[in-house]
Amino acid sequence: MFAHDSERQFAELLDFYGVEWRYEPRMFVLARNEIGEVTEAFTPDFYLPRFDRYVEITTARQRHMTRKNGKVRRLRERYPGIDVVVLCQRDYRRLLGKYGFDDVAGQDGNLARTGAGAGAG
Repeated sequence: MFAHDSERQFAELLDFYGVEWRYEPRMFVLARNEIGEVTEAFTPDFYLPRFDRYVEITTARQRHMTRKNGKVRRLRERYPGIDVVVLCQRDYRRLLGKYGFDDVAGQDGNLARTGAGAGAG
């Protein structure tokens, strides 16, 4: 179901804390050609209805972030009412650590919970 393991792990973190989420529920058109065909679009990974926020998880190397940040900038210009946040690899790992999860899945494929940060809010 998920395009990358980090997305599955983030979903598990949200589930653990009872945060409702939807995976890739909406594609935002960023550009069309002269005959109206979509030439550029952006589909954030998660939507958190309670917070009315979209979350894009990226574990891409920094050199690939320029392209993604450009898409997010164009999304914000075209859809100013949309709240979207990008979690880069460093932010994503900090988030997992803060809430006591290892960023490497266990043998069962699920996130491993550590003692450090457990129960942090």
